Amino acid sequence: MISHDEVMQRSDAAGEKRPLLTLTEFFEGNTEEDSIAPNQWGYGRPPLAEIHRRLVELEACSDVAWVRVQLHDDTFDGDIVSAESIAICTTATTDEIEHRLQAINELESDGVMEGLSYDEEDFCDIPPIPPGYRLTSLVWD
Repeated sequence: MISHDEVMQRSDAAGEKRPLLTLTEFFEGNTEEDSIAPNQWGYGRPPLAEIHRRLVELEACSDVAWVRVQLHDDTFDGDIVSAESIAICTTATTDEIEHRLQAINELESDGVMEGLSYDEEDFCDIPPIPPGYRLTSLVWD
């Protein structure tokens, strides 16, 4: 898992833009179960390893260009790397992505929405968005 210091180094000089993290950067070696969807952990949300597995499978789909982790504001106020949501660059509909991930029933998420959780200008390290693709977000409350 990427360290808090590494996240801070990749954010802009003012610390106002958060980097989008790869699945590997956020999930591999991450044992902090409450680093994403903490309100659902212990109440039906599967372990990080299962969320990671599903997202890796999704990223391998032909209609998905990339999948990244959107960081939570708490990352910049503390010393823990925590996620707000998952960014998905895709041509699939939000309903298709929700169905593939079993986002609501099994991941205990609030579903998939159009756009990012925060304004796009709040992020850095955004990979290119291919023609015909758009950004969606897998979100938890």
